[in-house]
Amino acid sequence: MRILGIDPGSRFTGYGVVTKGVGGKLTEVTNGRIMLDPDMPLPLRLLKISEGINWVIRKFKPEAVAVESIFFAKNARSAIVLGHARGVVLMTSAAHGLKVFEYDPKTVKAALTGHGAASKEQMQRMIKLLLSAEADSSDAADALAVAICHIHHHRAGLTVGAINPLSV
Repeated sequence: MRILGIDPGSRFTGYGVVTKGVGGKLTEVTNGRIMLDPDMPLPLRLLKISEGINWVIRKFKPEAVAVESIFFAKNARSAIVLGHARGVVLMTSAAHGLKVFEYDPKTVKAALTGHGAASKEQMQRMIKLLLSAEADSSDAADALAVAICHIHHHRAGLTVGAINPLSV
């Protein structure tokens, strides 16, 4: 199983690809972030997100995509812009025929640490422990965590009904 995790954002969009191998061993394939110039017009930033996600999907060929859902925004404008970034991620993934699963941040934290209020430091320690690798950035760490969360939910049979699968 090969999962692309994505932490969408309008300034940085993190991505991470994780595989589950024989015996359930998790392996980090790649991670990184798409950096966006905040002075660039929004349509061009959205295009850059799409191009980056297209590149990751073509190069690493995931079987499914797991995306972190929105849990808060500082203001309405931020929420709308983040919604646009998420929409591009969902559309780009669907254009490749991939199923997309969404997980809220508390579910991701609980899947990795056992409780939904884990700190960033606790999450990064668990990612390092589970993957024997470190993320390139906090955005990439969040994306790896979402991918791991999906693998854990899939293994436990929780992907039906427990989350919102968005399919083509």
